[in-house]
Amino acid sequence: MAGVIIALVFGVIALEANARRLGLRAGDLDNSEVAWVKERLRSESANVAIVGDSRILFDTDLDRFEALTGIRPVQLAIHGTSALTLLEDAASNENFYGLLIVGMAETMFFQPFDGYGEYVRRRGDFTSPSGRISTELDHVLQRRLAFLDSNHRLSIAAHRLDPDYRAGVEGPKHDIWKVSEVGENRATWMWPRVEHDLAYRARTRWAWKGFKEKFPYTPQLIASGHLRAFKAVAAIRERGGEVVFVRPPSDINLRVNEEAQLPKAKSWDALLRNTRSIGVHNDDLAPELRELTMPEWSHLNRACATVFTDAYVRRLVMLTPRLRLSADAPPALSRNDCVPRDTN
Repeated sequence: MAGVIIALVFGVIALEANARRLGLRAGDLDNSEVAWVKERLRSESANVAIVGDSRILFDTDLDRFEALTGIRPVQLAIHGTSALTLLEDAASNENFYGLLIVGMAETMFFQPFDGYGEYVRRRGDFTSPSGRISTELDHVLQRRLAFLDSNHRLSIAAHRLDPDYRAGVEGPKHDIWKVSEVGENRATWMWPRVEHDLAYRARTRWAWKGFKEKFPYTPQLIASGHLRAFKAVAAIRERGGEVVFVRPPSDINLRVNEEAQLPKAKSWDALLRNTRSIGVHNDDLAPELRELTMPEWSHLNRACATVFTDAYVRRLVMLTPRLRLSADAPPALSRNDCVPRDTN
């Protein structure tokens, strides 16, 4: 028995040492379906909730938002998911009366499928006692051990050994690997390795494929998206809630393809007009704030996410009475707070 215990201890130590070598850290929690459902329940008593795709998920610093307004928003954004799906889910939640911030990436918003957010429509599947207990136990251990990161578990690592030799077939090497860290209440930011490991960063950029994939953004599909958004926004306002939109930045390497598929006039401008909503587009911010650091072109690094959050929250405060700056709010941030001065 003693030998088994000693072997187990040394095994855990070896796994943990290897995890730290890879840049993994304790406190990085699984962003599971169960965790999302838990936050959705919290949103029913929240003043502010956020929905959208991975950009608003990565690019919102919940701590900075709270420091500015005294309100900690509930984070309900989901990577690889249409914000329209999540907007409609919020509209269906009759217990939500607060301010809903909808993060928008046009090509995701109007895409003809839900994406990873499909489980939103099956949220009842993730409310079982066993699922909740399992997630809580996972998080207790993940707060202390880095090797339990779900992106680097043995089954995932073994799957990625597939060399992708089959022509025309996309295997695990074509997948999007770990790009984020997740804290309490689904606070999410870029995994530092994406920013500092040049080879890993290049691999992540390659995985986005330049956002060149062509979806059928027909006039009918776009019109359908606008109609769905109008109905969802109206439903939230009817019960006393409010909706605002935020368009986080994307690097020119992706933006040019996004604009080619869905021009701002047909997507963002038309959406605000049709839903009679206010919004903060990255293009509306001060010129210096349009040049923040996006290591893999689609998401801000952690420091610049804080700067962007500071900028868009201050702009929203000017546009809606639902948000106010706290009397002890910290001073405004600038590009120099996240981009080294020697690169200006």
